[in-house]
Amino acid sequence: MEIKKVLHSFIYAVDGIIYSVKTQRNMRIHYAVALLVLTMGFLVRLSKIELAVLFFTVSLVIAMELINTAIEATIDLITDKYHPLAKIAKNVAAGAVLVSSVNAVAVGYVLFFDKFDKLTLNIITSIQDVPLYLYNALVGVLLLLIIVFKTFISDFKKLGLPSGQTTIAFAFVVAVLFLSENLFLTMCSIAIALMIAQNRLNNNRHSLIEVILGGVLGILFGIIGFMVLL
Repeated sequence: MEIKKVLHSFIYAVDGIIYSVKTQRNMRIHYAVALLVLTMGFLVRLSKIELAVLFFTVSLVIAMELINTAIEATIDLITDKYHPLAKIAKNVAAGAVLVSSVNAVAVGYVLFFDKFDKLTLNIITSIQDVPLYLYNALVGVLLLLIIVFKTFISDFKKLGLPSGQTTIAFAFVVAVLFLSENLFLTMCSIAIALMIAQNRLNNNRHSLIEVILGGVLGILFGIIGFMVLL
């Protein structure tokens, strides 16, 4: 019986996380950033203690956002009218998320600052080690798949052209990487590119697939351009 209660509690908790991801835009951003940061942590080979600190910091931000969502839902349940105390409660909860986010930025800076340059050079070297014809082949295969899917698969017949703005944004990311050789600046450009992609989705200008294709093509075009020039 106790095991069943624990199992139900676990399922309810997972449902809460899923709800927050589906309904809260900030939560989706937190998870995307968390995935990116944790991946970077493994790429730069952080020590076990550093990884533990990173996991705790990421978990703290997500936990604070979950609490903030719960508080907002509770207040909305109690009253649908404006009340000064309700405003204070929501603002304080949002402040807790902000504090944890600032802390996460500080921790990330301490953990990654001295590893940025080495990782950036490794990424550039890895990109340049791949023969140019393979990048050209990837572009050709990708465009061919788009044509085939639009022609023969009914679900893709309404597929439009890849997002041009997203293509340019991610080509710009590659340009920043090659020209600056600075991972921090590259991460900032990635954040800008993701915001542009999100904007295309929010405005219903492109579907998710069109935005993803635009991003992939932008990265490939950027790499091909710099490999030809260099």
